[in-house]
Amino acid sequence: MIFDPILLVITIVFMVIGLVVSARLKSVFSEYSKEPLSSGLSGKEVAEKMLRDHGIFDVKVISVEGQLTDHYNPLTKTVNLSNDVYNGRNIAAAAVAAHECGHAVQHAAAYAPLKMRSALVPVVNFSSRMMNFVFIGMIFFAASYHLYNQALLLYIVLQAAITLFTVITLPVEYDASRRALAWLDQVHLTRGEEYGKAKTALGWAASTYLVAALASIATLLYYIMRYTGSRD
Repeated sequence: MIFDPILLVITIVFMVIGLVVSARLKSVFSEYSKEPLSSGLSGKEVAEKMLRDHGIFDVKVISVEGQLTDHYNPLTKTVNLSNDVYNGRNIAAAAVAAHECGHAVQHAAAYAPLKMRSALVPVVNFSSRMMNFVFIGMIFFAASYHLYNQALLLYIVLQAAITLFTVITLPVEYDASRRALAWLDQVHLTRGEEYGKAKTALGWAASTYLVAALASIATLLYYIMRYTGSRD
């Protein structure tokens, strides 16, 4: 049976949790985007200062379109900040800019989980594309026990690659936030309540990755149990 109520429940539960976390994240960032940073630095200036303080001079800080599109690209060595973060002189902008630079610091330090995640990107892209075809195959092979199980096993392998990526992403994201907050505190760019608010903002951002990882693990376990159950 392709469409299982258990899988539907798993999907709905984590979809609801994801929406709640995402809504709270946007609310927090919206609130802290209205609170000026006492140092008066923009996100771009915060990022450039953090890079310099860590002896990193070959990484560029650039502006990109979109909202919450901030990321570090290890291939081009660029810290990509959304326009609001790049130009913003507020707590949210400082927290995001420092976090993305945390990834640049990881890259410079050859942080193992970051290297593993980068190596998995092409595998995950391939797995994501193939899963749709395999799922369609499972529908067509539903009447054949052997072919269906073979397709299901392949689907599990592809899902396992994606799950591994989401799990490895957790230490990468939490460590980047840890480095960002430690630096913000060390150089006194966030003072008093500003530090606590920056920590809260990055905590909610990290929660989105945690929910994604838990959802992927739950889905993988479901398909594994379904495969082993079909063989009993």
